[in-house]
Amino acid sequence: MKYRFVLPFLVFISLAAPAQELIKLTDLQNIINDAGPVKVINFWATWCAPCVKELPYFEKLNQENKNVKVVLVSMDYDLDPNPAKVKRFVERKKLLSSVVILAEENPNAWIEKIDKNWTGALPSTLIVNPGNGKRKLVQHELKEGELENLIEAVK
Repeated sequence: MKYRFVLPFLVFISLAAPAQELIKLTDLQNIINDAGPVKVINFWATWCAPCVKELPYFEKLNQENKNVKVVLVSMDYDLDPNPAKVKRFVERKKLLSSVVILAEENPNAWIEKIDKNWTGALPSTLIVNPGNGKRKLVQHELKEGELENLIEAVK
């Protein structure tokens, strides 16, 4: 009987702090290519000031538009393979969007497999509509309202 309140507490913790899964390139390609809703894939890093500045736009989109899947792909692993650092950042910023950590090194060997036009610049955002095959890649910091226009462009 003394463990009666442990389970609800653990459930609360898991809901409050979503895990940041380590994924490989093939996993990311599966996320991008899976059927389903329009996907907004943002490539960012904790050390990238423009990346951090635009994160609230993705959070807002994630909360307000359930017809779009938002995935925030941390690129921290190559320079600092410490998932705990990303987890602390996500918790501190209270991010509720799906956050994954791309556990790949040497980006020059794989960035064009994400999109042939991607230079590897951060922040970058890939918008994909699996229904019609349209894609849009943006390699700069997004401004308010720009994200919604990009989503409309792939519909």
